[in-house]
Amino acid sequence: MGEHYFAPKPAAAGRPRTIDLVLPDLHLRLNTDSGVFSPDRIDLGTRILLETAPPPPPTGTLLDLGCGYGPIALTLASRSPQASVVGVDVNERALELARGNARIADLDNVRFELAQDADPAARYDALWSNPPIRIGKAALHELLLTWLPRLSPGALAHLVVQKHLGSDSLQRWLDGQGYPTTRLASRSAYRVLAVHTPAESTAADGTNGPVADGA
Repeated sequence: MGEHYFAPKPAAAGRPRTIDLVLPDLHLRLNTDSGVFSPDRIDLGTRILLETAPPPPPTGTLLDLGCGYGPIALTLASRSPQASVVGVDVNERALELARGNARIADLDNVRFELAQDADPAARYDALWSNPPIRIGKAALHELLLTWLPRLSPGALAHLVVQKHLGSDSLQRWLDGQGYPTTRLASRSAYRVLAVHTPAESTAADGTNGPVADGA
């Protein structure tokens, strides 16, 4: 599974298809392909996040961490047309799909880039993610401790995680890292978590803010 959609260049042969994301306030038709996360349908966790989390900030820079072919980022861009949305991923095939989906949806306030190419000095006013839990606990902790400190002081992150894949232990771990975390919703064995960042400034490497404890 790791190579299937965590690899920069998936080896799976292409099998393009089109799916629909239908929410009460929008309808997006999205192109997908093999080698990306949930190519046959909108992942249930993603849908629950988009249906239950509060509206994104109307302005500022909003981040979709692990954007895949773009359902979360494009929803944020549609719901907050005055905001700038950034989607990051390691999967180049997914990013190309996301860029094409943004063009189809005529959303020009969103861009997609490789995670390693993102400016480490950039700051974000919100983070939304259906994080790649299956990369393993240590890698997930490293991922979160790379990106959460890039949030602006007082900004919120919203994560969706399956209960049986460790949502409750992740909530406790985030609390222990200095990111107070509350459960906003619980549905179909998924938890939607709100992660609160410190009010004071936090450096991208964790200086003067929450730091890793060795994950």
